[in-house]
Formats: sequence, structure tokens, C-alpha cells
Amino acid sequence: MIHPTRRTATDADFTRRRFAQLAALGIAAGAVPIAASAPAAASAPASTSAGTPSASRPHYDRARRLAGDDPVLRALVAALTPGSDLPDLPAPAPVKLFDNLVLLSAGWVSAMAVLTDDGIVLIDALTSPADADGIIVPGLRAVGADPAAIKHVVLTHGHSDHFGGAQTVADRYGARVHMSPADWDLLARTRPADAPARDLDIADGEQLTLGGTTIELHHTPGHTPGTVSPVIPVRAGRRHHSAMLWGGLNPPSTAEELRTFLASVHAFRAVMRRANVEVELSNHPNDHGLERAEQLRRQPPGAANPFLLGGPRTQRYMAVMDAMLRGRIADAEAPTARAVAAPHTCC
Repeated sequence: MIHPTRRTATDADFTRRRFAQLAALGIAAGAVPIAASAPAAASAPASTSAGTPSASRPHYDRARRLAGDDPVLRALVAALTPGSDLPDLPAPAPVKLFDNLVLLSAGWVSAMAVLTDDGIVLIDALTSPADADGIIVPGLRAVGADPAAIKHVVLTHGHSDHFGGAQTVADRYGARVHMSPADWDLLARTRPADAPARDLDIADGEQLTLGGTTIELHHTPGHTPGTVSPVIPVRAGRRHHSAMLWGGLNPPSTAEELRTFLASVHAFRAVMRRANVEVELSNHPNDHGLERAEQLRRQPPGAANPFLLGGPRTQRYMAVMDAMLRGRIADAEAPTARAVAAPHTCC
């Protein structure tokens, strides 16, 4: 599925204009009460309605109980509900989520730039060369960073909405492009437009260090055969935290693939505990993330960072994902489950 990409301006008045659009849609931070922030999660997922397999219902119910009134977790339940689609949100202006982490977004898909003392690590590269020119490059300049300092492009997986601008960045700035071997192989088989030339393989648990900043890269197959989820050190003033970015959320269709996805959730939860992860990030608007970015942009200095969830809440995020995937597995194993003709190609 290919969505049209919105180009991002970098003028000072962009923030006010985009926030007005978000507010008009009723999704800007503070514009709606929490109870209305994720309407698809407010009731049972569609697959638990009358006539659907009862085996899945307890898992979906447990996910909703775990989510409670938390807008981040409710958004996750909505995103993993069978039949759900990504919200079509306007592209926000670039914003620093932390002192060393920049959100660069086309609205429905986002990239992150990790700023270090010796250059930039770009995590994902949006959908196309046009996104590299229209969003990534001016977005970095808008927050005072030099796009020529991009040394590495880490691709979370081999779908075009994440690798589309990678080759442009590599050609222009000499950046090295990293992806898991399985997803390099995926590109070799499918030969999509704008695919980057094969460069560096990501090993499971690999540590990428630049300018004193070390990013851990973990294989979390499920969304694609070689999805990678980073653990990123972030800082706010003198405070240092550990952030996670789940590399690909949209689940596959078969029970076997879903079990692989679930095993990745379990393995990555252990990584998160060890790393004391307190920050949750996403490359799609499936976690109340763009709303939180606008909240961060508007709030006074010293206010709590809405991306800093704390250890227990980030673990609960993964527990919600666990429960929803168990429901999806039960649905896939039901006698009435129908095979999906084609694999998902994004998100």
C-alpha cells in the first residue's frame, strides 16, 4: 500500500499551521479527552464481535484492560485491531523529542535522527527521494542540524515507506545504509522502486557507535522476515534515558508468522528490561505519537516529556502487544479463518 506523501515546510510559522490542522481533526494533544483519544480501542475489537471465534476474545479483552485510559496503549490496541487502518494525519513540522533525537515525519510515516558529537544516525528514510529532499534535509536544518553530517542510515525493515529516501542520502552525503540480511534478501527478490543498493548487514544485537552514542539493533522478525528494533540512548539536559523503537507493527496474516512476531515481542521485552527502557517511539502514528509530539512542542520548558513513559509503562505497552497478538493468532487458527491473498507491504 503506497500513501501520498506530504512535504514538510521549515518556516517558523509551520508549527502553528500544522497544529491548527491537527486540532481541526480533533487529535491535537489536549484537544480531546483521553476517553476519546482512541475510539477504535474504546470497544471490543471488530474481530471479537458476535459470531467470531471466542478463543480470541479473552486476549483482546485483556489488552483493553491493560490499556485502561492510557492514550498511548489505547492507540496500540486500535492499531492492532483486525481491519484497522493507519490514521491519515497531516505531516508535523520537525521537532526534537529529546536533545539528541529529532522526529522527521510525513504524517503517516516517520523517521528519527539521532544527533551525536560525530554526526547523525538516521533511522528510516521515509518513502522516496522526494521525501529525502522535501522532509529529511530541510527538517534537519530546521532544528539546527546539518544533513551533511548523516553518517549512517539504519532501516528498520524492507518496505518502501521506510527505505525510499535512503539511496538519495547515501549518494549525497556518503552515508552507509544498514539493514538486516533477511530484508536485504527481500529487496533482492522483490526489486522495488527506490530500493537502496545492498550495503551493510545488521547482526542481531549489533551495537552501532557514533560520537560516543551507542545504538543497539535487535532482530524482531514478524512484520517482515528481518525487521530490526533499535534501543537508543536519549538525553534531556543532564538526564539520560533509554528509548525503544518497535521496527514494524502491522502483523502478518498466518498463525506461523504471528507466532514468530510474538516470540520477537518476548525477546525484545527482555532487552528492554536489561536496558531499562523508559521511552517508547514508533515509525507510524499507531501510538499517539504525533499527538504527543505536538504536546511536547507546545508545553512550557520543564514540563514532563510525554514520550518518557517509564519502565513499567513501556513494559505494559509490550504486554498489550502480546495480548493483541495472541488474539490475532487465535483468529488465524479458527476454522473459519480465511487466507490472505497477498502479504502486507507497509506499516
